Amino acid sequence: MRSMDASAGDALLAGLLGRFSVGAKHLVEPAPSLEALHRMTEAALRAPDHAGLVPFRFAAVRGDARERLADLFEQAAVLAGKNPAEASLDRGRALNAPLLVAVIARIDPAHPVRTPHEQWMTVGGALTNFLNAAHALGYGGKMLSGAKVRAAPVVAAFCEPGEQLVGWVVLGTPRKAGSPKFSKPDAAEVMRDWP
Repeated sequence: MRSMDASAGDALLAGLLGRFSVGAKHLVEPAPSLEALHRMTEAALRAPDHAGLVPFRFAAVRGDARERLADLFEQAAVLAGKNPAEASLDRGRALNAPLLVAVIARIDPAHPVRTPHEQWMTVGGALTNFLNAAHALGYGGKMLSGAKVRAAPVVAAFCEPGEQLVGWVVLGTPRKAGSPKFSKPDAAEVMRDWP
């Protein structure tokens, strides 16, 4: 395996250290193109693969499909007993960002070699790579989850038998340059020598 030169490594690390989550209300058009989504997915496929196992897939919610997702969010809110105003707010959440990408896990509990834990690690690595690639391409985004990932009408629309809806990545162009909302702990607090 070829090593990367120091300047390329520094640029890659600077990009990773400069990434932070951007919420849907702070994202505007343009959203990633289909070509950009494919590049981001290629990055996701480079996550720890545990011998080629790919326990995830993505579903881009673009254009008119956002209205259909908004209908599903509103329907789920009504089924959950929310009043019309609350259901309307939930509907609006599907329309806040220029683009949403559903993250769907296909965990095989009976896999002969890879445990569910290893498969979930791959899903997490894929999501991280996807978001880092979005940032490298100039887009902002954030992973969202919540009760809707278990709402029957939403799950039925996105999942095949044996799949789980993990959540959505909201994507778009950051409205303005910013900084992380929350301070992160110092690296020395997180990485320590074992006894």
